[in-house]
Amino acid sequence: MPRRIILAATGASGMPYAVRLAQVLAATPGLELHLILSDAAQTVLALESDVTAAELTALAARSYAPSALDAGPASGSWHHDGMVVCPCSMASLAAIAHGLGTNLIHRAADVSLKERRRLVLVPRETPLSTIHLANMLTAAQAGAVILPPSPGFYHRPAGIDDLIDFVVARVLDALGVEHRLLRGWKEEEE
Repeated sequence: MPRRIILAATGASGMPYAVRLAQVLAATPGLELHLILSDAAQTVLALESDVTAAELTALAARSYAPSALDAGPASGSWHHDGMVVCPCSMASLAAIAHGLGTNLIHRAADVSLKERRRLVLVPRETPLSTIHLANMLTAAQAGAVILPPSPGFYHRPAGIDDLIDFVVARVLDALGVEHRLLRGWKEEEE
C-alpha cells in the first residue's frame, strides 16, 4: 500500500508553496497524494498562480470537497502517513487548534491530532496577533508542527523558486518524506 499524504490548502496567501508541494508529492514514488482545496483556496490560487484548481487537483490520486465530511480523511480508521495544511489561514488554524470540525480540512486535522499522526501547519500571516500566537501554541501542544513559511538564505537562492523550494523542503522534512530539493545545513556535496 502506498504512503498517503493529505495536502489541504486554505484561503491564505502562499499558493505557490501548495502548488510546488503538490508537484513534489505527486512525483514521489510510493506516495499517494490526497488533496483538499477550500473554496477560498481556489480563489487565492487563481490570484497567485497560473496553475488552475483543475490542474492542481489532477496531481492528486484523490481530491475531496471541503464539505465532504463523510470522506475517508474524516475518520480515524482511514490511515494516512501525514497531513499538511499549506497555506493555513488564521481561521483554519483557530478551528484546528480548538477542535472545530466544521469542514473536511478541520476535521481531518482534528483526526490527525487525535490519532497521533503527523500534522504540519504552514500559517501565512504577518504580523501575528496574540490570538494567532496562542492558537499556534495550542495546536503545537496538541501535537501539530507549526512551520511558518520562513525561507533561509544559506543556500544562496537565485530566485523565488529557490525560496519556495526551501520552504517545501522543510515541510517534506517535517512529514518524513525524502526529497532532493536542497541540501541540509553544511551537508557535503555527493
